[in-house]
Amino acid sequence: MRIKCLPQFEPLINKEKRFKIAVGGRSSTKTTFVADYVLVTMMGGGIWCCGREFMRSISESVHRTLCDEIERLDLPGFNERPNCIEHISGGRNFYVSLGRNVLSLKGQLSGIRGLWIEEGEGTSENTLRVLTASMRSSALDYKRAIQAGTAIESMRQPEIWVTMNRSSRKDPITERFLARAEATLAQGKHYEDELCIIAQANYTDLPRDWWLASGLETERADDELRCSKAFYRHKWLGDYLETVENSIIESEWFDACIDAHLKLGFEAIGQEKIAYDPADMGDAKALGHMHGSVVIDVQQKTDGNIDTGTIWALEYTALTKPDVFIWDSDGIGGGLLSQINIALAGKKIDIVPFKGQNTAEDPYAIYGEPDSTDKSRGKSNKEQFFNMRAQMYIRLRDRIFRTYLAVTRGKYYDP
Repeated sequence: MRIKCLPQFEPLINKEKRFKIAVGGRSSTKTTFVADYVLVTMMGGGIWCCGREFMRSISESVHRTLCDEIERLDLPGFNERPNCIEHISGGRNFYVSLGRNVLSLKGQLSGIRGLWIEEGEGTSENTLRVLTASMRSSALDYKRAIQAGTAIESMRQPEIWVTMNRSSRKDPITERFLARAEATLAQGKHYEDELCIIAQANYTDLPRDWWLASGLETERADDELRCSKAFYRHKWLGDYLETVENSIIESEWFDACIDAHLKLGFEAIGQEKIAYDPADMGDAKALGHMHGSVVIDVQQKTDGNIDTGTIWALEYTALTKPDVFIWDSDGIGGGLLSQINIALAGKKIDIVPFKGQNTAEDPYAIYGEPDSTDKSRGKSNKEQFFNMRAQMYIRLRDRIFRTYLAVTRGKYYDP
């Protein structure tokens, strides 16, 4: 049986590896390609487990895709049942929700042809650990190999296939496999080592007639026009989605701020400020150093308690001699005033505690600027912001957004 697929995915068929991963954006034919491969091996008697981390019913599985491909390719000998697919050769499949009770799968995975994990970016570390140890040849496979005179080292080992979109760099399957492959994939090549082989494709790799037949071009073009760059590249080009759900700052706004003073041709002028965020054991301490509207330095300290963290921040301050030292004086930072006063005594540095729980600055002034990213108009700061912390977050967001407009669209703002 010959399968027509993208050239990018051919190495996944032609080379034997324990793990085979197809990654990319929407409509890159990953799922259809693996479905065709699974069906062809089922025609040879192979048994497949098809799963994803959570699946409430068969309707959320790849069952419908497999059935559609049997019809499209006119594959003979299949019997489609409500909860599985069987072939007259003895090949069959079954579906599982991997994250619900992964320990119960241990006995079911021994001796099968392969495991297909759909939406692999959602697979947990525990699921990976249990499944990969459970996927192995059975005693019956060993007996058949001996009877057939097959060398043990030549026995075909069960494969774990993964189809996935990138989500977060912290996803277990990304940390374990994709991280090692990114440099090679970025060059348009497939990656392989002794354990795994990884191939990538996007809609841009499809033949034009395949793409147009999908009916997705209108949606893609609309997304390119209306969605954030980060979301568009995640959905259609397979990039990581680095934005945080419900975040107030888009990643492309942030990217525009990097070296914005060089891009726009202005120098850092005005006050130098250091802001310190204290924390105790088990949490990171952080400081930021800013000259006018240019961030000079950002650091964090992950070890030590609040005392060692504060000494670290004050030593940095004494060395750099800023005009202003600010620290978060809510909560754990409320008791630091004496330590800070003693450390900076005699230095021409204004000491400013920041109390984010206070009422917004200029409470009765009207919030909003012509290019503000907030849609609220006509409200006072007191009405708009629960406290000063919220006000400062939005002020930062608006400054970042104005920088983005200046860098990417040429709008002028006073630096």
